[in-house]
Amino acid sequence: MRKRFSKLLITGGAGFIGSEFVRRAVREKYQTCVVDKLTYAGDLRRLKEVKGKYIFYKTDICSRKQIFKIFEKERPDAVIHFAAESHVDRSIKNATPFMRTNVIGTQMLLDASLKYGVKKFVHISTDEVYGEIKKGKFTENSAFRPNSPYSVSKAAADMLALAYFRTYGLPVVVARPSNNYGPWQYPEKLIPVAIKSVLAGKPVPVYAKGQNVREWLYVSDCCDAIFLILDKGKIGHAYNIGSGEERPNISTVKEILKLLKKGHDFIKFVKDRPGHDFRYSLDTRKIKKELNWKAKTKFSLGIKKTVFWYLKNIHWLKSF
Repeated sequence: MRKRFSKLLITGGAGFIGSEFVRRAVREKYQTCVVDKLTYAGDLRRLKEVKGKYIFYKTDICSRKQIFKIFEKERPDAVIHFAAESHVDRSIKNATPFMRTNVIGTQMLLDASLKYGVKKFVHISTDEVYGEIKKGKFTENSAFRPNSPYSVSKAAADMLALAYFRTYGLPVVVARPSNNYGPWQYPEKLIPVAIKSVLAGKPVPVYAKGQNVREWLYVSDCCDAIFLILDKGKIGHAYNIGSGEERPNISTVKEILKLLKKGHDFIKFVKDRPGHDFRYSLDTRKIKKELNWKAKTKFSLGIKKTVFWYLKNIHWLKSF
């Protein structure tokens, strides 16, 4: 298939989802530039298999001077913007880095993209911009009701990106994925935390009674969707990326314990997170109809692949 874009600039490319996208972009022969600040959650070991096949800039996306210098030099055709502070718990403890990186950083990239004539800007948002939903599913037209400092910062960035389309004509398209999981995820999110805890012989912390529901999307399926959005997504539109694989958190933890041959005595219920959203669920009819995408990986298979990857790469997991 002929590529519409030759040079990609990928922010947050040393992160969990971003690195999956970078590895695939390199394999598919895109000229690939990676911009990453390498905070605690960024790790170039994720890109070891494509080392030397991409251009790397260790840069804070909030630095207007540095970002504009990179755009001046590289002149990317398209930007895929993953870079973000992304952990809800951290945002509750200190919202400032989230507002700075997720909002101001996004503005710097939008400004640079506008100045240097980027042909497509794919902004990676989240299902959390919609808030929680007890029944039914969120469509792309659902109102934003974010409930944590993290999700507020992502909602602001999401709206800012679409405002640049409306106001300046910047060719923006937005992706709103559900909870990703898979290899290389930093151990602060539920699934890698559970795996790491069990392997260390420690209890798995579960908020409240573990009844909060999440829709789990395998990371490679998510990147399949983002590549389609890059290639064929309509400018000025947003696309939900969900799997339909909803599970209470306690069920997810029990599945991990089963795969690791451990009992439920490893579960430790802890005080609930402030403002904890009960359930997320995405309506994905738009991306299925317009881009012919649907998630391929069932949770039962994806979680097995994930657990076995961490077992094989336990040295990486233990390095944090």
